[in-house]
Order: sequence, then C-alpha cells, then structure tokens
Amino acid sequence: MTTDRPPLTRTHLADLLTDAAQSVSGILTTEYPTAASRSYLHPVLGALSAGPRVVDELNDRLEGLVAAEHPATPAGLFTLASHASALGWLTESLAELTTSVEQICTRIGIPTELRPPTVTASDDAEQDGESGFVFSAPELAAIRTAAEAAGLVPVDYIGALSESLVAASRITDACMEISSSLLEDAAYVLDEATDHIWIGDGPNGLPTLVRSLLARMEAAA
Repeated sequence: MTTDRPPLTRTHLADLLTDAAQSVSGILTTEYPTAASRSYLHPVLGALSAGPRVVDELNDRLEGLVAAEHPATPAGLFTLASHASALGWLTESLAELTTSVEQICTRIGIPTELRPPTVTASDDAEQDGESGFVFSAPELAAIRTAAEAAGLVPVDYIGALSESLVAASRITDACMEISSSLLEDAAYVLDEATDHIWIGDGPNGLPTLVRSLLARMEAAA
C-alpha cells in the first residue's frame, strides 16, 4: 500500500541544491596532513580525501530526493536533474584526479627515462618545460630542501609537484563550476520555478549544470 505525499516545497528543493553546493565547495578547503616524504602530493590530497565522502553524501541526497519527490513537480524534476548532473560531474572529476595522482606516484617510482622534461633556468627563476610553472629563487631553495626530504632529485620533485598543481587546478575549477551552478539552479527554483518551468523550446529551461555539461560535450566533439 502506498501513501501519497505532498511534493517538496520550492524552498526545500532550493535548500537541497544549496547544501550540495556547500558540500562540493568544501572539498577545496579540506586539509590533509602530508608527510615530508610525500609533500609533492600536498596540493591534491585534501580533495582526494574529501571527494569520495562528498560523492557518497550527494548520492544519498539524490536517493532521498527521488524517494520524496518521485519526482512529482516540474520544480522537483529540475532539482533532480541539477543534483544528478552535479553528482555525475563530480564523480568524473574525482576519477580524473585519482588517475593523475596514480600517474604521479608511478612516475616517481619509475626509472629515469620517464622523468619529466629538464627544467629551464633564468637568473632568478626556473620553469618546468611541461607544466609552465615558474619558481622564484626562494621557492627553488625550498624545493631543493623538500626534494631531499622526499628522497628525490630536484628535477623529479619539480615534475611531481607541477603535475600535482595542475591536477589541483583542474579539480578546483570543476568544484567551483559545480558549486556555482548548483547555487544558480537553487536561486532559479526558489525565485522562478512554476508549473511551466520545463515547458517550452530550447535549452533555457534546463538547469545550469545540464547546460554546462552539454557545452562541454559539444566542445569535446
């Protein structure tokens, strides 16, 4: 026997998206204690440790939304699509981050023929030829000290650190876009969602996250 339940209010639906946005943005502020021997991974370890927990949290919320809403209203459908897109995008981004970290670890443990490109130098800075990161003289001195603590030569340490910084930049961009899109969708649900929220031609009625994903797919095609 089933019992009809009233649909969730627009305020509740908007709160769900806002909470999801806060959870995703929280990934970027997570700190993870890093041993000196693995300091080149410090830029990514916070996100790597917090990401799976947030994915589980979003998945639980999505299941709860489906169970509560069924989905019964246009606003509920809109919220469901936004939340599901956020979960999928975050899961994909964390998988890419995990792969990048695995590649860094593999590179560090592999013979010299797979070392990063040689570092170029100027009077007061050096730049990794592959990643484009520039290090000042004080930063280079710190890198040499850190490399020694990690048991690596400076060029290998710089290569690993540069890859970590690139991976951290990518997950940061993804989390910021997911979070901001969720907030935009929350505002739309709260302020404009009506019975005709999904009625009409064109993509304008789609959640921000869905439009962003479609744009990414078109760009990759």
